Amino acid sequence: MSRYDSNPFDEEEVNPFANPGSVAPATSRLSPLPPEPYDRGATIDIPLDNAKDLESKEKELQSKEAELKKREQELKRREDAIARAGIVIEEKNWPPFFPLIHHDIANEIPIHLQRTQYVAFTTYLGLVVCLLWNIVAVTTAWIKGEGPTIWFLAIIYFISGVPGAYVLWYRPLYHAMRTDSALKFGWFFLSYVVHIAFCIFAAVAPPIIFKGKSLTGILPAIDVLSGHALVGIFYFIGFAFFCLESLLSIWVIQQVYMYFRGSGKAAEMKRDAARGTMMAAL
Repeated sequence: MSRYDSNPFDEEEVNPFANPGSVAPATSRLSPLPPEPYDRGATIDIPLDNAKDLESKEKELQSKEAELKKREQELKRREDAIARAGIVIEEKNWPPFFPLIHHDIANEIPIHLQRTQYVAFTTYLGLVVCLLWNIVAVTTAWIKGEGPTIWFLAIIYFISGVPGAYVLWYRPLYHAMRTDSALKFGWFFLSYVVHIAFCIFAAVAPPIIFKGKSLTGILPAIDVLSGHALVGIFYFIGFAFFCLESLLSIWVIQQVYMYFRGSGKAAEMKRDAARGTMMAAL
């Protein structure tokens, strides 16, 4: 080997600009970039305006939260005051398809009084049926030539009797059963006696006070049966309805009175009446 021969282990020097068409296979040796200095104690500058906005929003949220808590406490205080006063907020739930009244015997009436309350509610619905059938029978009699006066009276009985019965005796009984109020029981007895008297009177329907054929009693039924058999049958059905209503109503007032006497409400009512008389005298 000549001394002038090239050493195969020497690195080949390649000029990249010598031949533009060729790419040198040599590997470039580039030194890595030095790491950037990092100061652990450095602080991040936040604009003062943003910090003030955050503080103001935080204060605003705290004030709203305090206001909500204050309103909740005020609402709870009012609810407690209403509950202590015995005022109950009632939600209308009956009938289900078109709620008109609040009615929940299963959850609001004591278990030992629910049967009586259910039967009392049946008598209320029974009165509705009696007065509605009375309109049907009287309408039939009017068509057969009895005149429009009895029909207008039948309408008046229904319009005044249905809401009147609910307000005068069924609602007081419901509240009396729920709250055990002696005053409500007393008002129920007075109103329910009138209800029973009306049912018995309607079952007979004498031609006094009310115009005779405007109620489907036994006397008008006998009177119209001879001339119009269909009208007479309708009147007899109405007579049966009023008789059944009277019997159920008598049973209800007996049951309520037995509970009223047995629970000591009669004595309580006497004491309340005596106290009211004394206060009025003073």
